This record gives sequence, structure tokens and C-alpha cells, in this order.
Amino acid sequence: MTPETVLTIFQQALEVIAVMIMVLLLPALFVGLLVAMFQAATQINEMTLSFIPKLLITLGVLLLAGPWLLQILIDYTSRLFGNIPMLIG
Repeated sequence: MTPETVLTIFQQALEVIAVMIMVLLLPALFVGLLVAMFQAATQINEMTLSFIPKLLITLGVLLLAGPWLLQILIDYTSRLFGNIPMLIG
């Protein structure tokens, strides 16, 4: 295996991880921003008010996008295992 091959595999793994994380974190970031604006407007400083909506939206997105995220991970793993003979030889 050449260093270029290792870097390519690592780059693909980072791309898969970035997509999977962004799908989960961007909705939570958006909801957190909305809750923060609501808290600033009403001057309510309750920690659970910001935590619970982010937790619920993350769980909801995970339920809705979970099969798609799993398919991305399975496709990457299958490609990686399928390329083992070419990577070794």
C-alpha cells in the first residue's frame, strides 16, 4: 500500500464521517439558535429549555435519517472491503 492509497482511504472515511455528523448536528444547531433567540427575547435562563429541544430534534433526525446514514456507512464499508485485493496487491 502506498501512502497515497492510505490518504485516499482516510479522506473518504473523513468525508463519510463529516456527512453523518452534519446531518445530525445542523438541525440541532438551528434549533439551539431558535431557542437562544427565544431565551434572549423573554430573558428566561433555564438550561433545560435549551437542552431538551436539541435532544428531541437530534433523536427525531436520527429516527428519520438513520436508515440513510446506515446505508452510507454500509456502502463505504462494502467498497473498502471490496477494494482489499487491489490495495494489497
